[in-house]
Amino acid sequence: MSPSGRGPGGPRPGDTPDADRVRRGTTSRFADYDRAADKAVTHVRADGRWQAKYTRDPDAQSPGGGASSTVRDMARWMSLQLANGEAGGRRLIDAAALERTHLPQIVSAPPRVPAGRAGFYGLGWNVGYDDHGWLRLSHSGGFALGAATTVTLLPSERLGIVVLTNGEPVGAAEAVAATFLDVAQDGGATVDWLGLFGEVFAEAARSDRSKTDYSRPPAGAAPARPDRAYTGTYANDFYGPLTVGLGGGGGLVMRLGPAGMRFPLRHHDGDVFAYRTAGENAAGLSGVTFTVGPAGTAARVTVENLDRTGLGTFTRAS
Repeated sequence: MSPSGRGPGGPRPGDTPDADRVRRGTTSRFADYDRAADKAVTHVRADGRWQAKYTRDPDAQSPGGGASSTVRDMARWMSLQLANGEAGGRRLIDAAALERTHLPQIVSAPPRVPAGRAGFYGLGWNVGYDDHGWLRLSHSGGFALGAATTVTLLPSERLGIVVLTNGEPVGAAEAVAATFLDVAQDGGATVDWLGLFGEVFAEAARSDRSKTDYSRPPAGAAPARPDRAYTGTYANDFYGPLTVGLGGGGGLVMRLGPAGMRFPLRHHDGDVFAYRTAGENAAGLSGVTFTVGPAGTAARVTVENLDRTGLGTFTRAS
């Protein structure tokens, strides 16, 4: 979920009152959010400070991700969930159908010790049971380019909290929600939630980074081959084509994605180069390793940042 202020947009020709009402409050269309005069602007930490640096279009994830909403609309939605599908004295959702989404479907977090509790996933919800034995439903949403959100419900107490932020995920939203529930259930915070969640999110960010330091070549680094050994187009059924060519000022440039994003390659060691990742999954410098055949030209190239599940190798097409 992306946070928005009063909501996206105003009426347009041909709009119905209902369409306008929805557009001004909650929408899953980026264009509605983008045209809104009153909206939260996403921020990331860069150069040691928070900056409004990117505009992220999440339409490719809609409606599973990328909704923008307001605190008022989110509160209404939580009330609907907590009332088993009723709102304003009317039944809007069949209670049995809604309750099914609140049931565990798979084990998503096995216990780490014999006395530990498992965590589950339902139908769109993280499903768990807290220290009081109460059902707890929760889910976080996070765009690394600047929108972190979370929602938690205690159905037995008809209690819920939603936290919307205009910053990248650092654990702050989750800490606010956990502290609120501690106060409601125990009268005060039981854990330094900001410290705990902050470290969890920081560790996740560190784990995405390469184990290799590409900021400087290793001692005794082997020289690169001539540029022509690497230039060309490489194919990948999952990611599409990758093209390596020469940049305007010299040096190799890698192009990826349907928009042909350009990534200058810096030499590291032998047939290994590095590029600075960008976008939602940015993780600093990552490796680009060419495998050169007997003819002296690269037969394939593996992009480290795209290869976490073994899908990051591109085969020469031309």
